[in-house]
Amino acid sequence: MSKTIVIKLGSSTLTLGSKHLNHAHMLEVVRVIAGLKKAGYKVVLVSSGAVAAGRELLGDPQLPAVLSSKQLLASVGQGRLIEIWESLFAIYDIHIGQILLTGADLDDRERFLNARDTLKALLDFNIVPVINENDAVCIQEIKVGDNDNLAAISGILAEASQVILFTDQKGLYTKDPRKFKDAKLIREVHEITDELYELAGGAGTSLGTGGMATKIKAASTALKAGMELIIASGAKPEIVFDLVKGEGEATFFKPTHSPLMVKKLWLSTMAKSSGQIFIDDGAKEAIIKNGASLLPSGIIKVAGEFYRGSIVTLCDLSGKKLAKGISRYSFDEVDRIKRKKSQDIDAILGFDHGAVVVHRDDLVVLGS
Repeated sequence: MSKTIVIKLGSSTLTLGSKHLNHAHMLEVVRVIAGLKKAGYKVVLVSSGAVAAGRELLGDPQLPAVLSSKQLLASVGQGRLIEIWESLFAIYDIHIGQILLTGADLDDRERFLNARDTLKALLDFNIVPVINENDAVCIQEIKVGDNDNLAAISGILAEASQVILFTDQKGLYTKDPRKFKDAKLIREVHEITDELYELAGGAGTSLGTGGMATKIKAASTALKAGMELIIASGAKPEIVFDLVKGEGEATFFKPTHSPLMVKKLWLSTMAKSSGQIFIDDGAKEAIIKNGASLLPSGIIKVAGEFYRGSIVTLCDLSGKKLAKGISRYSFDEVDRIKRKKSQDIDAILGFDHGAVVVHRDDLVVLGS
C-alpha cells in the first residue's frame, strides 16, 4: 500500500526570500515530487505563493494596507501560481488538480466529505492535488488560519502518513538561531507542551503569514490524527528523500499511534452513534471474521436518522451491537439501497459515494 505525503511550501520557500516566486527553485521541488511518485508515494502539495505571484504579475503595485489589497493580489496571483505549477509538472508528464479551501469548507460535514472525496479521487488517478486557502474570498471568520494548519488538515483529508512543512529554518531550535549561535536543533518531539510554544516565538518573515508557532499548532493537529509532522528547510528540496526515511536535519514530531489506529480508537471509545444498521449473517461473518466492508446487499433494515459522515452502529437481527463505523450514505439512502448490489447504487440514487456503505477503514468491531 503506497504512502501519502503532504508537502507544504511557504512563501519564504517559494521566493527564497525575494518578493517574487523563484521558478528554478519550484522546478527543483517538482523534480523531487516526481522522484517520490516514481518511488511509489502519493503526494499532496500545499502551496502558498498566490499573493507573491499576484505582486509579480502586477509589477509590485503600491496598495493600501487593507485586507482587500491582499485579496486582490491573491485573486490575480492564484491563476498565475497554478499555471506555473502546471507547466513545471508537465515537464515530468504529471497532471495536477487545484483545490481551494476555506474554513467553512472544513467545518461543514458535507463539504468536508466532498473535499476528502475529491482529494482521494485525484490521488487514485495519479494526479498531484495542489491545495491553497481561498484567500481571494476569505475573511477572518472563515479562514483556515495559515497554510501550516491547512497542510495538517489536508493530511487528515488524504489520510497521509507524513506532513512535511518546508520553511526557511531547519526545524525547531532551543533558541532563535537567527539571534543565538548556540541554538541547537531539536530532532524529535513526542508531546506538544506550553514550553514548546514558548520556544517557537512569534511570526517569521514578512513574506508569509505563519511563524514557528503556527507550525507547532499544525504539529499538534497532526499528532492527534496519528500523522508524523516534519519541519525542515526548503532550501534543498531533495532532503525529502531522507525525511521520508526518518533521516536528515529536521524536527520530527512523532505520533504514538498510526492514523488508522487513532480513528479506530476514536470510533470505539468517543464517537456517538446516530443510528443503527441491521445486517444479515453473511455480512456479519464477513465483517467480524474477514475484516470486510459493509456492502448494501448485506443490510436488512435501518433505524434512526443519520447522514453521510455520521457514526452508525451495526447490529445483527437480534439487536446485538457488532461494530461502529462511519456511513457513506444517509439513513434514507441506505434504506433505498439495502439488499441491492453495489453496481446498482447509481441507478437507484442517481449518484454514488462508493460501492460500500461503511468502509473497513472506517469501522471498528466492538468485540464478542
